[in-house]
Formats: sequence, structure tokens, C-alpha cells
Amino acid sequence: MNATTPMNATTPIRYVTTEEIRNALTMSGAIRAVADALVALSTGRALVSPRTSLEIAGLRTTALVMPAYLPGPKLIGLKLISLCEDNPARGLPLAQAVSIIMDAERGTPLAVLEAGYLTAVRTGAATGAATDALARPDARVAAIFGAGVQGRTQLEAIAAVRPLRKAFVVDTDRRAAAAFAEEMGRALALDVEPADSPSALREADIVSTATTSAEPVFRDGDLKAGVHINAVGSYKPHVREVPGETIRRAALFVDDRRASLEEAGDIIIPLREGIIDESHIRAEIGEVLAGLKPGRRSEDEITVFKSVGNAVEDLAVAALVLG
Repeated sequence: MNATTPMNATTPIRYVTTEEIRNALTMSGAIRAVADALVALSTGRALVSPRTSLEIAGLRTTALVMPAYLPGPKLIGLKLISLCEDNPARGLPLAQAVSIIMDAERGTPLAVLEAGYLTAVRTGAATGAATDALARPDARVAAIFGAGVQGRTQLEAIAAVRPLRKAFVVDTDRRAAAAFAEEMGRALALDVEPADSPSALREADIVSTATTSAEPVFRDGDLKAGVHINAVGSYKPHVREVPGETIRRAALFVDDRRASLEEAGDIIIPLREGIIDESHIRAEIGEVLAGLKPGRRSEDEITVFKSVGNAVEDLAVAALVLG
């Protein structure tokens, strides 16, 4: 049973813990729910306001406030997430969050969810949906940049949509990479190896970047033809994980066009450098999933899915948890 805190005699609010969320979710189910939410977003049925960002420079902390409405379950969601850059050194999660869910018809508060793990799952699920739509069908090798919580759900999601035979993990912390390889190899019954960037990219058919780096984490020249890239780590205009040359020569897809042009340094920096213009974004991934825009056009084409995260994804996964 979920713990409840009565608001009044007839309106209990569920409090849902991370353990309950883990027990309620499967990655395949989350991918389907997030794919449907992204279609709803791109077809104008879901509603999302621009998220509010509060930078606390002296504490190296960023707080994000993210509201959304989904028409299927008729729910309103509001997520508050903090990203504390000094936390990993303290042994604490970089990202911590809560989500408040309300009934859209009556405005009734329904639940409060611990949303740190939920955020990692929905980010992985968006990658899973994009990878399924854009990666080559014969993709069998993945490279994950970043050995944190997000990197784990990135690999889990990719493995859910492609029958991987091998994966590499790249991280500046060798011990973290080794722990990731052991844990995820066991969890997915997969050969997972720590590697440096060039070695991983020589074989990788699918790449996910889930780091806190402010600079590109790989060289464009190391990429294979036909690779698909999910760039999910950076969410500020002045930081990026993907080289500008890769963005320039790739087919570029985003989760939300407006948010990407306001927040995604992977796109904003090449725009400022004049090597792409806004028309370089081929489509939102929801448009591809809905069959409204083309995805991959050839086996050798490089595709990039740039995600800054969207509140409809959180709400879709929260709705799954709440049943």
C-alpha cells in the first residue's frame, strides 16, 4: 500500500517512493508511454509551458520547474528538479526531483512522486523511442558516455529496442566505468566493456551521451558511417556534448523544437557559429513517430536525437506508475 496524507476527508494524496516506482515500471512500458506522449506533444494535443530555470551560482545548483498536461490520462504534472554539481563528490545524486500529479478535470491533487529515478527512466525511454525510430535495424553495438544513473537507463533503453551484442562505457572516472560495466553487463546479460572514446566509436552503431561535460566528449572523425547518436546530458545554451561538425553533417531530430532552440547548446553553439541554421532540425521525434516527417533516409546517414527533456515524458511515466 502507498502511504497517504489526507488533504481532507475525501481526497487522500498518494506519496510514491522510488522503490515503488522501480517495482511499477518496465523500460519497454516506459518507452511506449513516452513515445505516445511525444506524439501528443508534436501534434498539439499535449500542453507544455516553457520550463523555469533558477541558477544558484554560489551553490553550483540549478532548479528547474516543469509543468505539463497530457490528454490521454487527463492529468496535470509539475516537476521540480534540482541539479547540484557538487553532489557526486559528496556521494549524492546529481539530480533529485519530485513530481506533483493533479486531476485535470477537477484540479484534485492525486500524488507526489519521488522523481529522481523516474527522471532517469523517462530520459532513457525517450532515447529508446528515438533509437527505435532512427537507428539502423542491424545496429548491435552501443557506446555510452557517462557511467552515472542516466547512462544506465540509456543502455537499458537501447537494449530494449535493439538486440545488442556488445556495449562500451566511456567515463573520465575509470572506477565508475568499471562498476558500470560489471553492473549493467550482469543486469542485461550483455558484454559491457570500459573503453576510451576512439576505441568505443570505432565499433559503435548507437551512441548515447549522458554526461555533465561542457565540451564535446568525442571527435567527429571517430564516428562510424550510419551511427545514431542520442545527446541527452547537456541542457544549457553554453554547454554541449556533440561536436559542431557532427551536428552539421547529421540529420538532426529534437524532442521539442522550441525548447531545443532556447536551451540546447549542442544546437545553439553551431547556430551561433553559422555552420547550421534553424531549418537544419529535420523534425521533432514525435513527428517521426506519428509518421508526419521522415526519419533516417539512408544506411550511411548519421542521425542525432538531441533531448533537453520534456515534462510530458515525466507525466507519461508517472501515469504508468499511478495506474
